[in-house]
Amino acid sequence: MIDNIRQCFWQRYGVEGKLYAAPGRVNLIGEHTDYNNGFVLPGAINKSFYMIAVPNGTHKCNIYAMDFKESVSFDVGDTVAPETLWGRYVFGEIKELQRLGKKIEGFDAVVSSDIPIGAGISSSAAFISVICIALNDLFQLGLSRMEMVQAGQMCGHHDVGVRCGTMDQFASLFGAEKKLILLDCKTLEYKYVPFTPSELSIILLDTQVKHSLASSKYNARRAECEAGVAKLQERYPHVTSLRDVSIEMLQAHRSELSPAVYNRCSFVVEENNRVLDTCIALTQGDDERLGLNMHASHHGLSKKYEVSCAELDFLQDVAHRFDGVVGARMMGGGLGGCTINLVRDEAVEDFISESSVRYNKKFWKEFRVIEVNIGSGARML
Repeated sequence: MIDNIRQCFWQRYGVEGKLYAAPGRVNLIGEHTDYNNGFVLPGAINKSFYMIAVPNGTHKCNIYAMDFKESVSFDVGDTVAPETLWGRYVFGEIKELQRLGKKIEGFDAVVSSDIPIGAGISSSAAFISVICIALNDLFQLGLSRMEMVQAGQMCGHHDVGVRCGTMDQFASLFGAEKKLILLDCKTLEYKYVPFTPSELSIILLDTQVKHSLASSKYNARRAECEAGVAKLQERYPHVTSLRDVSIEMLQAHRSELSPAVYNRCSFVVEENNRVLDTCIALTQGDDERLGLNMHASHHGLSKKYEVSCAELDFLQDVAHRFDGVVGARMMGGGLGGCTINLVRDEAVEDFISESSVRYNKKFWKEFRVIEVNIGSGARML
């Protein structure tokens, strides 16, 4: 794949460029907690967005997307974004860097990816991250990784219309091989949690149900959480996010919240507790505790947060009942995408086979199997 990217770049521009990679991510547990200043437990994976680029001495940015066979060109001073969504990501990230006072010049680039699109493993965050790490290097912008995370988040907010949290960009930029990241989204403090389970595979089952975060219930869920915080803040002035809220506080004022707002808020508070407990389970090698947390996470996402779908619920239920699966849950923004399954190596083939037969019988369609490992973060190759 890298050879193909290099060849494409040479054919289009006639020069050699620098090659960069930024990975997608899995999130073992901690869903919809990041934008609520909570805890998450993601890890970078061994599938990435790649970008090869070189300054061109002009003010024109020329980018070719191999996977879409499309190109966009714009001036660094333009104020109108390209029409294509992927083009808006490039344009938006440049604008965010310019808002930080960074000088971006023109460049030529080719991008491609082996991250399955729409599976909920953050191809968009990987794309933003590879753009940022490339521009930071090409133009010596001096950005820290933390500044890149924040620029990527603001690109989503201002330029793409998704009020995303920091988790996806953080995992892509700070990922480390065989380590998950316990990230405190309130303080952005983090620590690495070793993820080296013996004879255990990470299997993603992509429902092939596509979702678009910008047009889904994602922004609505965020607004509902904020509504709960605003109501509780009337009683508890120190509350600035759901991170400051306990289950006892929610229960004491349940009658003041709509049923939907109460459910959204209680899920987030409970999920934060599950993330911390899962770190203990991993440290102690307690597979049963890990599995119970993953199952409870899925149940909450489905019933309380209401971001699952029939296909995700079905696959999680199949996995939950399968002897060789340690834990399973839906992963990502929801309303489509994939389940993450921790499967014992000797059971992987049978698990996939049984799940496939039952899924096809139920929905008359196939899912996509994605096997991943925990890998390194964004880097120049």
